[in-house]
Amino acid sequence: MNLLDGKVVSEQILTSLKSEIEVLKSKGLPAPFLAAILVGNNPASETYVASKKKSCLAIGMNSEVVNLSADISEAELIEVISKFNSDTSCSGILVQLPLPKHINENNIINAILPEKDVDGFHPINLGRLMIGTDTLVPCTPAGIHEMIKFYNIETSGKHVVVVGRSNIVGKPIANILLQKKAFANAVVTVCHSAAKDLSVFTKQADILIAAIGVPQFIKADMVKDGAVVIDVGINRIEDASRPRGYRIVGDVDFENVAPKSSFITPVPGGVGLTTIALLLKNTFLAYQMQNKL
Repeated sequence: MNLLDGKVVSEQILTSLKSEIEVLKSKGLPAPFLAAILVGNNPASETYVASKKKSCLAIGMNSEVVNLSADISEAELIEVISKFNSDTSCSGILVQLPLPKHINENNIINAILPEKDVDGFHPINLGRLMIGTDTLVPCTPAGIHEMIKFYNIETSGKHVVVVGRSNIVGKPIANILLQKKAFANAVVTVCHSAAKDLSVFTKQADILIAAIGVPQFIKADMVKDGAVVIDVGINRIEDASRPRGYRIVGDVDFENVAPKSSFITPVPGGVGLTTIALLLKNTFLAYQMQNKL
């Protein structure tokens, strides 16, 4: 069993970005600028956004966090987005999800210019991904793909099983790995909770990607020997022995699945770290596209 170490992969990406930003500054060009919009006081969202800003500053990228009240109207939020859309110094915009229930997330995603949509959620970017043209790709699937490339995992002709069909992870990673390209060209099955027995599919996987959002759902008897297992889940479960009263686990029963795997991601320390790195990479790519570099 070998670990797919998200820290190693993300550090390589961030080191490369830092060097490229230093080159920009040496030429008198401004650094890329990421605007992060946070609505309400969700503790997890606040932590994620703070981490993203810290990562930006560490590589010399500019960042601003806009904190908005939970009772802001949808129209007011779209007005804030519009200001960043028209701000030529702003390279990328992200609106931290989830949003309060009175705000339609699709309307907010659609309000962001596709060329500044560094989360990769805009329908135009998702459409480009589906047909295989260059675009801003959702960060978690892009991070998974970077991990596959970094560890030189063979995908061509392999059976990839994705458990989960979200627009954020399941569908995009399926489309990435379907493309007739290097580190793709896989045979992809997307399965989900409507299946009577998910193990029928998971046991066939050469590469299993778990993004179902259920703590430790994937058990050892659901995984074939030698499979590559990529765990996207981040779940809190109660644990009285921990200072905070909980611990973080993935969608995979790591302790029992790891011995059967050829490669496996830990949680934490796996996909989550690459997600942030790819957000910053998307911001840099957006900057390059906007400035025709």
